[in-house]
Amino acid sequence: MSETTGATQNRSRLSLGVTIGVLAALVVAFFIFASLYTEVLWFDQLGFVDVLLTQWFATAAMFLIGFLAMAIPVGVAIDLAYRFRPVYARLSNELDRYRQLIDPLRRLAMLGVPAVVGIFAGLAAANSWPQFLLWLNRAPFGVQDPEFGQDIGFFVFELPVYLSVIGFASAVLITAIIASAATGFLYGAISLDGRELRISRIMRIQLAVLGVLYFAIQTLGIWLQQYETLVSPSGGFLPFGAGFAEANATIPSRAILAGIALLVAILFLVTAIVGRWRPAIVGTGLFVISSLVIAQAYPFVIQRFQVDPSARTLEAPFIERNIEATRDAYGVSDIVEIPYEATTEASAGALREDAETAANIRIIDPALVTDSFAQLEQFRQYYQFPDFLDVGRYDVDGETTDTVLAVRELNLGGLSSQSWYNNTIVYTHGYGLVAAYGNQRTSDGQPKFIESGIPVSQNLGEYEPRIYFGENSPEYSIVGAPEGAPELELDFPSGGEGQENNQTYTYTADGGPSVGTTFGRLLYALKFQSEQILLSDAINPESQILYDRDPMDRVQKVAPYLTLDNDPYPAVVDGRVVWIVDGFTTTADYPYSTPLQISEAIADTYRPAPQLAFDTVNYVRNSVKATVDAYSGDVTLYAWDTEDPILQAWSEVFPNTLRDQGEMTESLLEHVRYPSDLFKIQRNILGAYHVTDSGTFYSSEDEWVTPNDPISNPAAPTLQPPYYLTMQVPGSEEPSFSLYSTYIPRATGESTRNVIFGYLAANADPGDDYGKLTLLRLPKQTTIPGPGQVQAQFDSDAEVGQQLNLLRQGQTEVISGNLLTLPVGGGLLYVQPVYVQSTGETSYPLLRKILVSFGDRIAFEDTLDEALDSLFQGDSGAEAGDVEAVVGGADAGAEEGQEPAPAPEPTEPETGVDEGTEDATEEETPGTVIEETLQDALQDARQALEDRDAAYRANDLIAAAEADQRLTEALERALLLSP
Repeated sequence: MSETTGATQNRSRLSLGVTIGVLAALVVAFFIFASLYTEVLWFDQLGFVDVLLTQWFATAAMFLIGFLAMAIPVGVAIDLAYRFRPVYARLSNELDRYRQLIDPLRRLAMLGVPAVVGIFAGLAAANSWPQFLLWLNRAPFGVQDPEFGQDIGFFVFELPVYLSVIGFASAVLITAIIASAATGFLYGAISLDGRELRISRIMRIQLAVLGVLYFAIQTLGIWLQQYETLVSPSGGFLPFGAGFAEANATIPSRAILAGIALLVAILFLVTAIVGRWRPAIVGTGLFVISSLVIAQAYPFVIQRFQVDPSARTLEAPFIERNIEATRDAYGVSDIVEIPYEATTEASAGALREDAETAANIRIIDPALVTDSFAQLEQFRQYYQFPDFLDVGRYDVDGETTDTVLAVRELNLGGLSSQSWYNNTIVYTHGYGLVAAYGNQRTSDGQPKFIESGIPVSQNLGEYEPRIYFGENSPEYSIVGAPEGAPELELDFPSGGEGQENNQTYTYTADGGPSVGTTFGRLLYALKFQSEQILLSDAINPESQILYDRDPMDRVQKVAPYLTLDNDPYPAVVDGRVVWIVDGFTTTADYPYSTPLQISEAIADTYRPAPQLAFDTVNYVRNSVKATVDAYSGDVTLYAWDTEDPILQAWSEVFPNTLRDQGEMTESLLEHVRYPSDLFKIQRNILGAYHVTDSGTFYSSEDEWVTPNDPISNPAAPTLQPPYYLTMQVPGSEEPSFSLYSTYIPRATGESTRNVIFGYLAANADPGDDYGKLTLLRLPKQTTIPGPGQVQAQFDSDAEVGQQLNLLRQGQTEVISGNLLTLPVGGGLLYVQPVYVQSTGETSYPLLRKILVSFGDRIAFEDTLDEALDSLFQGDSGAEAGDVEAVVGGADAGAEEGQEPAPAPEPTEPETGVDEGTEDATEEETPGTVIEETLQDALQDARQALEDRDAAYRANDLIAAAEADQRLTEALERALLLSP
């Protein structure tokens, strides 16, 4: 093969390689473009494109600033070191070989090294765009810190920026010093002659000037570190902020050290001028020794030998600062504290003055009735309900009623036929909202529904029932078609199982970006890695693609500065189902306020600890109420706390994204509630900071904690969640929708006292008292049992245990519901629903019994009203809400258009004695009669159990409920007749 042919083949290979490389780069570039442009389309469709562009521009600007701020000084340092290198420097043979090796790449290195370090610096700077935007749009808090008299906004908005700039500048100067020294060493400006280090005059000046700049920057940084002591953990007893040692040793030592750093900078300037390194070296040594002695040892000595022996008195004013700042930062400074002399005597008529609260006691546990909702209202396997239902309140027949509710969302995993077409085009949305009375049940223990059925019953008012955006929506769906085109989406099943006469539908809102063009198809085919989007004939010019459908995801994307409550909840508002999401503004830079981990504070039985990007905070405000339309996906942000300076700053960063609270409709305001995560954070803080006396706080003698949930797994206990209830808290004029939690004393060592010391409630109704916190302080000399102790009493009570064992007979399981605590009757009333569930596949929990406790008395009855009357000496003085539903029989829970369950036939016990006969025969002694009657009752129970199991196998829920009712009645007869 000739040389010409070989060269031609090499050029061909090179051309082919270049072509493949260019094509690969174009493909990668288009993938990146598709990812970015689809984000623009998503934000633009929602009307929040400015939010995305602001983030992108801010990120790009910070990257560019960081890149240039690092690359230019480093590049100049390298260039100066090379430009003024000694021309005739004598180098060692080894160093000369290195230089000869690097010289051909010198130009590339002089540009590449600054570029590489600049890229890393730019990436680090890019992530700090939120803090810099807040600094540019900062607003005053109007409150001054107690040590320096600075506005709190200085610590929140300014100090973090100044310290980060100083840290960045220090990194730039250190990198420039290293780059200068390396270049100088390579080209002979720095050399070792035996034991003597030789530095050329120009290199000496360059390094000395960099030293001047470095120590000048350190002077500013150390001076600002005085202020940083207020937003840092204390070295003494104080949980956070400057204590006695910091105020009297650390802060003054930082000022002295800043002066020393300035002196060292001057000494480096002297070195640059006179040419001697001794002043700079001596000054640097002085700085290092001073840092150890003045900044470290001196505060330690003060803390150890002056503060620790007299900490209670010396730290007292600083503890007061910490208490005041922490209570202000978490919004608990205005808490109303009421001494509550709780009685333990259950006297007759004790609940007469709390009749309205008693009528609204929620006996339906939202954590247990998911299976009930699923069996009764799911209708198809491609629908689902969440694990934990929500609690809200609605106006029903003119009265505000607590409800347990959930939306019927789509579950693609339940489809028997899985295909891209079904999962994307046909099954696109859930349908309807299901709501049940919180304080009522049917006669067979089922929830009594207010809103139910398919089609929806519209008992909560007319509304759009289709759920396209929810917590369990598919990753993406493609919807929409021209007018007159075939409807492809399944709307809801209208026939029986296996029937084909289902209703279909075409989406009509503007809920997602268009995917009707070839370009749009290509973009989203790349985004979702699906060629079906390109090939499907179901996609038409009117098609839209719906994605990022979780309400929290949508709010988080359009308001990236918010920390969101982990419990979005649905509500019927102005003819639509909307998700209401609470947003918090937070910071960890509030001086003297004790920080906490949000994930730990909000974790309980209902919510595992979430993974949060910003977990440590020491300031929180419920600044935003957001709504997400379940049909259109529209996101609306309302400024709820307009006095919050952090929200004011963000509203300047993202103008025109927040609506005024006054624009919220009356219907929406009716469903606003106090967020549970904020309440959990506040109850965590108040466990220690209900104490306002510095001496008591120091001794930690009155610390409280939230009790463990008594129904959680003992091997891995979780905190008892707060519960929403409508009740009248002592000190208030009328009942309100409230959120409450209890406190028990913090355990010391192995000692644990599960007795109530405090009861915290928040008014969750919008209005003048919204968010009002009330803390009931119970007397310590009176032992009021806590939730764990009450649960133990329930479990150990002989009579209760006997009845529970009867309920457990056969293939049934007894499940304890949430243990509620209510401050009524002058004491604390505990209420716990008890559910019974068969072990069959299609079974679900049925509410059968109610446990109540007051003081040391316990009652266990079929209804709450009976249990309260039994507890309070035959007459509680109040009528509980579940009475009407139970007395009403099996059709009490039937909705309009639904078939009521047939009432079970009453079973009369056979006594073995004819009616009207006074005496038994000689052969039939009283004991014999009772024995025969007990055997009859047990026989009836066995027959009812067999009938119920057969009904479950046949999936006949009505017959199963009837048999279950007969089983309960027979077991109760047997219990009464047992010797």
